[in-house]
Amino acid sequence: MPVPTAGHTTESLTTWLAERIALYLKRRPTEIDPDVPLAEYGLDSVAALSLCGDIEDDFDLVIEPTAAWDYPTVHALADHLVAELAAQDGGA
Repeated sequence: MPVPTAGHTTESLTTWLAERIALYLKRRPTEIDPDVPLAEYGLDSVAALSLCGDIEDDFDLVIEPTAAWDYPTVHALADHLVAELAAQDGGA
């Protein structure tokens, strides 16, 4: 069940992440299973850093460059982003 956070939900972030990761990996977003570790798709450090930059640009949220390994699936990363966005909104 989605958790609303300033207009962002786990579902919306899962979709956004799958689309962005698919772009980096030259795949279709439907090919990205949100429960499969990103490393199994061949996500490398360059793509992971680019993803962190996209998150910063699109959500004004700075995350550690290791986030793609600390939260290795799309679902795990989406859940982390929802929590971070909630903390940012609460701490502002």
